[in-house]
Amino acid sequence: MVDVYDIVSGVCVFIVSIQLLRKVFPWIYENFVGPKLIGSGIKLKEMGEWALVTGATDGIGKAYAKALAKKGLNVVLVSRTLSKLEDIAKEIESESKVQTKIIVADFTGGAEIYEAIEQQTAGLEIGVLVNNVGMSYSNPEYFLALPDQEKTVTNVITCNIFSVIRMCKLFLPGMVERRKGVIINISSLAAVIPSPMLSVYGATKSFVDKFSDDLGSEYAKHGVIVQCVLPGPVATNMSKIRRSTWMACSPKTFVSNALNTVGIAKHTTGYYPHALFLAGLDLIVFASQSAARRITLNTMENIRSRAMKQAAAKKETK
Repeated sequence: MVDVYDIVSGVCVFIVSIQLLRKVFPWIYENFVGPKLIGSGIKLKEMGEWALVTGATDGIGKAYAKALAKKGLNVVLVSRTLSKLEDIAKEIESESKVQTKIIVADFTGGAEIYEAIEQQTAGLEIGVLVNNVGMSYSNPEYFLALPDQEKTVTNVITCNIFSVIRMCKLFLPGMVERRKGVIINISSLAAVIPSPMLSVYGATKSFVDKFSDDLGSEYAKHGVIVQCVLPGPVATNMSKIRRSTWMACSPKTFVSNALNTVGIAKHTTGYYPHALFLAGLDLIVFASQSAARRITLNTMENIRSRAMKQAAAKKETK
């Protein structure tokens, strides 16, 4: 007679094995096999003559702009500082022999920003849109202790959420009409891991992730690829990481890897060490959510403490 316990145990083992395979195989494909061995097969230059990148003068945005130009796309550079826009435009035109167009825009503003962008891009075939612009806190901080709280919260939400929605609203119709296009929305690992002391920032990046996933499902049948990229630590001005390492790579390295995932992964860290980092954090969360939150909170408190000491030291030297 078959033991009922053995049957139940076998069924449980089978279910757990299937669930692991459903997660492990796609993870391996999206982070290693697809990008490094197979390739996405997506020819970005065929999506349209122009790419548009927001927050294009520093860090990841600048790296996307230069990488897309090297693939032969003309590039619209959108940022708030004219002098930086002019400098990066000259670099791109010199290095890649493509056209550039610069648009000055502060994404903490209102509807007038998008009206100006629409006017200045009229007639351009935007085949690739990179929604990179974003804001965080100067340093990790408790929600109630945020400096100039109302303005800070409003600016972070306006820049990180409204910019993505409004830019998609501007350029998605043309992609749908041509039945081809790529939208890359830059989120953050903060969207999917415990992010105490970055609560508003993390929440806005969670919105970007969710919005991208559902938008991609809506318009896949129209030939439009929507990808959400969730970077971990990258050596940029925003992260305040000065030197690149294997884990905290340079923007150029990050974008080179991330572009290889277009067409392979809808939701990706873009860089396999960051995928490993996230997997490690997920294991900690699985073992103990409270421990994961406590570790993150302690880390953020230490960063905040160091920043406050540095600020105090600067005041003393003045």
